[in-house]
Amino acid sequence: MRAVRRGLREGGAMAAARDPPEVSLREATQRKLRRFSELRGKLVAPGEFWDIVAITAADEKQELAYNQQLSEKLKRKELPLGVQYHVFVDPAGAKIGNGGSTLCALQCLEKLYGDKWNSFTILLIHSGGYSQRLPNASALGKIFTALPLGNPIYQMLELKLAMYIDFPLNMNPGILVTCADDIELYSIGEFEFIRFDKPGFTALAHPSSLTIGTTHGVFVLDPFDDLKHRDLEYRSCHRFLHKPSIEKMYQFNAVCRPGNFCQQDFAGGDIADLKLDSDYVYTDSLFYMDHKSAKMLLAFYEKIGTLSCEIDAYGDFLQALGPGATVEYTRNSSNVIKEESELVEMRQRIFHLLKGTSLNVVVLNNSKFYHIGTTEEYLFYFTSDNSLKSELGLQSITFSIFPDIPECSGKTSCIIQSILDSRCSVAPGSVVEYSRLGPDVSVGENCIISGSYILTKAALPAHSFVCSLSLKMNRCLKYATMAFGVQDNLKKSVKTLSDIKLLQFFGVCFLSCLDVWNLKVTEELFSGNKTCLSLWTARIFPVCSSLSDSVTTSLKMLNAVKNKSAFSLNSYKLLSIEEMLVYKDVENMITYREQIFLEISLKSSLI
Repeated sequence: MRAVRRGLREGGAMAAARDPPEVSLREATQRKLRRFSELRGKLVAPGEFWDIVAITAADEKQELAYNQQLSEKLKRKELPLGVQYHVFVDPAGAKIGNGGSTLCALQCLEKLYGDKWNSFTILLIHSGGYSQRLPNASALGKIFTALPLGNPIYQMLELKLAMYIDFPLNMNPGILVTCADDIELYSIGEFEFIRFDKPGFTALAHPSSLTIGTTHGVFVLDPFDDLKHRDLEYRSCHRFLHKPSIEKMYQFNAVCRPGNFCQQDFAGGDIADLKLDSDYVYTDSLFYMDHKSAKMLLAFYEKIGTLSCEIDAYGDFLQALGPGATVEYTRNSSNVIKEESELVEMRQRIFHLLKGTSLNVVVLNNSKFYHIGTTEEYLFYFTSDNSLKSELGLQSITFSIFPDIPECSGKTSCIIQSILDSRCSVAPGSVVEYSRLGPDVSVGENCIISGSYILTKAALPAHSFVCSLSLKMNRCLKYATMAFGVQDNLKKSVKTLSDIKLLQFFGVCFLSCLDVWNLKVTEELFSGNKTCLSLWTARIFPVCSSLSDSVTTSLKMLNAVKNKSAFSLNSYKLLSIEEMLVYKDVENMITYREQIFLEISLKSSLI
C-alpha cells in the first residue's frame, strides 16, 4: 500500500494551543460538513454560496449523464438551491486537457451571461476524464463517485461543495478551479478565513514529502521572515515547478528545512513519506484566478479558435506565473501523455500571455490532500485508512441493508446504498456500492462491486472488480458487466496484435485468457483505434438481457481465468468498456439506484 500512501500529502504545523493538529483538522472538517448539511435543499441567500457551479464533461454522452444526475439531486433536494449548476462539454475532436476545458468553460460562461459573469463567484470542477483507473466512476462520472458518508449519501460533488463552504464569502469575483477526484482538508484559526482577493492567480499549498512533489506541482516561495509556522500563511511565489525531479527541487530552492517543525506540530495520519526530520516542499491542489485573468485567457482562446493539443491547467498556466518563470518548461515533454507538434508553440503562447501575472500562495500547514482516482486508493481510503475515516466521519455501512460486517487487522468492508442478504458474506477490504447480493454470495478481500445484482450462488475471488452497466442497443434495454482484477492496468496499450501477450487480465497473460474464452486474435477483437490495443478496448464482455444474467456470465469468464477452465464467449455479443460507455443507459442506471434507495428507505422507516 506504500504507493497509495504516497497519494496522501501529509503535513501540519502549529494549531490552536489547546488542540493537537489532528483534532483541530477533524473538528474543522466536521464543522464544514454540518454547515453544508444545513444548506442542502435550502434556497441560499446572495453571496452565501457559489453563484455558479460548473462541471466539465468530455463528450455529449457524459454531458447528458451529468445533467441527468444534477437534475435528480436538485429534485431530491440534495444540493443548495438558487445556484446555477452547469455542465460544459469539451468540443468534439482532439483531446484538449483540463487547461483546454478551462478555456472552453470561460467561453460558455461568456455566451450564457455576457458581462454579468464578471461579478460572479464560480466553482469550476474538472470531471471530463473516463476514469480508466477507477472504472466504477466511468459511466456516471468521477464527480458522482459515492462516498460512505451522509444520508442521503454524499458523492464527491457534495463533499467538494462542503469542503469549500467558506470560500465564496471571502472571494472576489473569479473562478476557483479544482479536480473531481481529490479531497483537500485543512484547519486554520477560529477567526481566520482563506481569502481569494488578490489580482492574478492564488493557489493553495500543502506541506509534502519530496517524493510527493515529483508527481505534483511544487511552489518555489519567496523568503518568509516569520520564524514560526502558522496554520495559515499568505506567501508570494517566485515560480512554479510541475512534477519536478528531487534534484530540480533543490536546484530551484523549492525545498524547505524542517527547522521550526517539531513532532507535536504534525497532523496525524500516515506519515510514511514525510519524516519528522525530513526536508519538505509545498505542493498544489486547487487554484483561483480573478476575473481579469479569466478574461485575458478567454480573449486568447477566442483568438485561437480551435485547440488541437492537450493543455494542462496546472502545468501550462501556473508554470507561466511568478517573476522567476522562464520559457524552458514549454519544451519539456517528459510529463506529457501524448506529444503533439503544436504543443510547444501553444505553451509558448500561453507563457508570453501570462508572464508577469502574479501567483499568490495560501500555505495551509495543517492540511491534508487525498487523491481517490485509482482502485487501489479507493479501497485503501474506504476500508483501511483510519485518518480519513476519522476526519470525514466515513462509515463502514452507509444507507444500506446489511449483515454483520467483520473486521480484520484494521480493515473493514464498506457497503454504500446496497441491499445484502443476511447470509451473504463480504470480506474485509472490499467495497460494495449500489448493488443487491443474495444469500449464497461470498465476496473475497479487496474487491469492488458496483451496480450489480447477484441472486444465484457466486464466489467472487479476492481482488475482483465487477461493475454493471445498463445499455440501450437498438432501442432495447440490455446489460453488460465489466469484470477483471482491481490491479489490472486498463490504460496499458500495445500497437500490434502480436504484442497483446504483454497485456495482463487478472494477473494472467491476456493471450492465455483468450484461449480460455475460445476467442481468436483478430483486429475485430478490439474497438476504436487499431494501433492502441488495451483491456479498455478489448471486446470481451458479454451483452445479456437481464442484469443478473450479465453479472453471472461475466463472473463465469472471470472464474474461468482464475481456475484455468474453459468458458466459451463465442455465442455472445461482446463489447469493450469503450463501447459500453457509448451504449450506456444513464436513466436506467439512475432508476436502479433509486429503486434500491426507496427499498432501503421503506425498510428503515419500519424498523
